Amino acid sequence: ILFVAEGKTLSLVATDGHRLAFASATLDVEVPKQEVILPRKTVIELQRLLSDADGALEMRFASNQAKFSFGALEFVTKLVEGKFPDYNRVIPRNHHNSVTLGRAPLLASLQRTAIMTSDKFKGVRLNIEPGQLRVASNNAEQEEAVDELDIDYGGDAIEIGFNVTYLIDALANMGQDMVKISLADGNSSALLTLPDSDSFKYVVMPMRI
Repeated sequence: ILFVAEGKTLSLVATDGHRLAFASATLDVEVPKQEVILPRKTVIELQRLLSDADGALEMRFASNQAKFSFGALEFVTKLVEGKFPDYNRVIPRNHHNSVTLGRAPLLASLQRTAIMTSDKFKGVRLNIEPGQLRVASNNAEQEEAVDELDIDYGGDAIEIGFNVTYLIDALANMGQDMVKISLADGNSSALLTLPDSDSFKYVVMPMRI
């Protein structure tokens, strides 16, 4: 996971080749630009430790180590060598179709239709058209699950497939009530963001259904 500290902004980026997550936060002090890559296990352990911590977190980066200090605890980890992919090239900039809707209703709709998916195939189809979002999935026996949501949308009609797990992961980890989905067409990546905020971006590649 990439940590980028520059000025008073800390940005975190993670990707697995099929999806990319970006989140940023404001630092208490200005710092020169620093980029380090932390192991996934380190970040998971930090999440666990910080969930019960109060007060400020101090971060120090060296050439091959990072140190995190909070409360009476100091956590030191090795860094991952190598260069992180250029994430700015992955994040879409000009998707002209967008819809803003409730995060919880969309998450519930995806969870309901995911029942028909299998461990080998996690695909769901999203049909977006003015006024309506239709979510559907099929199993090997051609049984179908369909869920529909009313939406405020006036863009192009788009049919696009996704790995439902990737969408559920993103929505389940967002604390806000609303989510904005931006699309170009049925063959391009989707961008999930928070309305009126640049602090979170989630890019997910489509899949053939």
